[in-house]
Amino acid sequence: MNVVEGNGAKIPAIGLGTWELRGRTCARIVEQALRLGYRHIDTAEIYDNEREVGEGLRASGVKRDDVFVTTKVWTTHFMAKDLDRAVKESLARLRLTEVDLLLLHWPSAQVPLAETLGALARVKQAGLARHIGVSNFNVAQIAEAVAACPEPLACNQVEYHPYLDQTDVIEACAHHGLAFVAYSPIAKGRVKTDRALARIGDRYRKTAAQVSLRWLVQQNVSAIPRTAKLERLQENIDIFDFELSDADMAEITAMAGAGGR
Repeated sequence: MNVVEGNGAKIPAIGLGTWELRGRTCARIVEQALRLGYRHIDTAEIYDNEREVGEGLRASGVKRDDVFVTTKVWTTHFMAKDLDRAVKESLARLRLTEVDLLLLHWPSAQVPLAETLGALARVKQAGLARHIGVSNFNVAQIAEAVAACPEPLACNQVEYHPYLDQTDVIEACAHHGLAFVAYSPIAKGRVKTDRALARIGDRYRKTAAQVSLRWLVQQNVSAIPRTAKLERLQENIDIFDFELSDADMAEITAMAGAGGR
């Protein structure tokens, strides 16, 4: 599968987002996604599903080393001593000795960023995370984080889809060598009924959602669509057998507007 690179991390271009997936549904979707060929699973402490994500990973039969697992530390655990404990608890729930990518879930005004990043770097140095990064950081916060962190940051995970212009953040990530990972890549389902995306998709015999995901991947962005439907799992990963034209790319990019979130 295609990968997006960021300071040494090779992140599969399509992953499974698990926000709002719970219980047996979560474990089953993770298991099926891996059996279909997904190799990138995204979870978080605050999602309250790390245990089920781990169950799905083990049930899939896919070797641990072949799957890129991301989790995130919530803002209430950004003090150094809290972060270390929170990461160990996440690993215990996942039943893993390490994650491939550990992110700070949101910026926090409560704890100095340097303290949190120092703790995050130590977690990496201790072998609990292969790579570390941030999520929902703006341009100024990315620069501050890169300057403050003793270890290289691999990525910034941010909301991104055709209705939301993230040009400045993408450029900042590229400048600092960070990969860009897009959550809500089909705008929480909004793209599925978009006539312009459907029209473009008709030319390639693809759905509007597949066009949106392909648009992201062609920008060297990793996308983590979330679904609870097995048929959508196949659809979301089936985007590597076509390529959007420059004109299509430009048309989709021009969809972004002020109310994009």
